[in-house]
Amino acid sequence: MNELKQVKYNGDLILTTEQLADFYGTTTRRITDNFNANRRKFIKGKHYFHLEGEALKHFKNQTRKTGLVSEHAGSINLWTKRGASRHSKMLGTDQAWDMFDELEESYFSPKYPALPTSSRELAKLALNANEETNQRLDNVEDDLKDLKENQVIPQPDYNLLARRINQRVSEVSNSYGNIITQKQRGELFKDINGGVKKIAGVSARSMLRKKDYQMVMDYVNDWEPSTATKTIIRQTTLILDE
Repeated sequence: MNELKQVKYNGDLILTTEQLADFYGTTTRRITDNFNANRRKFIKGKHYFHLEGEALKHFKNQTRKTGLVSEHAGSINLWTKRGASRHSKMLGTDQAWDMFDELEESYFSPKYPALPTSSRELAKLALNANEETNQRLDNVEDDLKDLKENQVIPQPDYNLLARRINQRVSEVSNSYGNIITQKQRGELFKDINGGVKKIAGVSARSMLRKKDYQMVMDYVNDWEPSTATKTIIRQTTLILDE
């Protein structure tokens, strides 16, 4: 999954079809087919923006350096937060269930600025802090070490963690010995993701720090749903059996 950079159109944060497919673990064809089959459920200007002609040309110029739009594209759809939500419900996959919450918290309404991810950014922040507090230059190395420990986890490790969470939920689902509904799986995802964010002290999983990665992975490997979640699943099963 490529790192998502915030992009706006008409003042709204948007995602391209390619970004949405990458984040939800599906294909652009699937996104487009779902849209075409359910077009009446999407309202232009509310769930998406359709660009072509001069509007598309202007958007290409605006985002040329990001590589979001192919130079050969004759028209594109840009999805708003509400449009992204519609697509997550239509897909109904484990990853789509899990990832829309990430989109909502870390892309459409971020609560915190992004942590530094490059050596240049780390050095700049360390030097600025040093000048503002009039600290000696020999403290910069310690500042850099602290900043590096607080970097967000690299994308490969993030993807590995996401896959392990999906696997662990599947393992627990199979232990029930019957077919778990999508709603019940949603409760399991809510439970495990809530625990991950709680022990790491972050508001969104995408903000996990490198120093917490192994601790979080150990938690996922040992995770069992809480008594409250187990009760909800049992009650849902009883209702379905009636």
